[in-house]
Amino acid sequence: MRILVLGRTGYLGAHVADRLRGLPDAVILDGGRSPGAGFAVDLALDRPERLAKTLAAAAPDAVVNCAGATGSDPVALAEVNARGPAVLCAALREAAPAARLVHLGSAAEYGPGTPGTRVAESEPACPVTPYGASKLAGTVAVTASGLDAVVLRVGNPVGPGAPATGLPGRITALLREAGADPAAVLRLGDLSAYRDFVDVRDVARAAELAVTARGPVPPVLNVSTGEAVPVRDLVAALVRRSGFPGRIEEDSGEAAGSSRSAAVSWQCSDVTGAARALGWRPEHPLDHMADALWEAAARDDGTGP
Repeated sequence: MRILVLGRTGYLGAHVADRLRGLPDAVILDGGRSPGAGFAVDLALDRPERLAKTLAAAAPDAVVNCAGATGSDPVALAEVNARGPAVLCAALREAAPAARLVHLGSAAEYGPGTPGTRVAESEPACPVTPYGASKLAGTVAVTASGLDAVVLRVGNPVGPGAPATGLPGRITALLREAGADPAAVLRLGDLSAYRDFVDVRDVARAAELAVTARGPVPPVLNVSTGEAVPVRDLVAALVRRSGFPGRIEEDSGEAAGSSRSAAVSWQCSDVTGAARALGWRPEHPLDHMADALWEAAARDDGTGP
């Protein structure tokens, strides 16, 4: 089975590619903008006809699109998250119409949730940020493409390799920088928002199951834990794991996370659809996510085993 992974050098893409390499008889093809990519793909710039030629050369049985932009630049978000999936679908229809497409979406597409409620895939999507809107546009492009395709709407991923641009990676970096200084004070934003965190390794397993599932797959599936916890619970788990002896101070007037999530105080996904369609359920609780993130950071900076 030939599987083309787009965005393999990113946080989610690296885990997905590693997971797929464990499939028997699988050939994992690397597509992206990095110089070492086996197939040069730039979803923000490629014309459909050029991308179709690349896909024809790759001849994939499945494509997993992990490429995506975060941050606050609406133009970059639109180019990669909205235009990219549309161009990819157009090229797939021409070059590999039988290939299964697994596209990584985001729970940010739903917008603010109702406290105490899990949002199902059938609920209206009402994003309130350019990031969420751009991801929703990508989802619409995929689900309307007529291809054998599924969008995995991923919650807030946590785990090994989390980048410092997101809250889990940023808190980890701050704790490692503070070290064992008992006088250290970490001043953070408001940590009261509720998030549905999901281990990045569980996301990779969901992508594997979506690639290999026989028969039709629902167009959109939530991939998260189905449990909302305060952001401060994640911070507390990382503090416990680090042994940080200092003090955490919250500023209730400042958002702790990125600008793309500041307007959402509650986020929780119903994951029963993925259980029914893929046999997928989350395996890692929050403490496991924090442990894996901390241990990976220690290995990366040479202080861990």
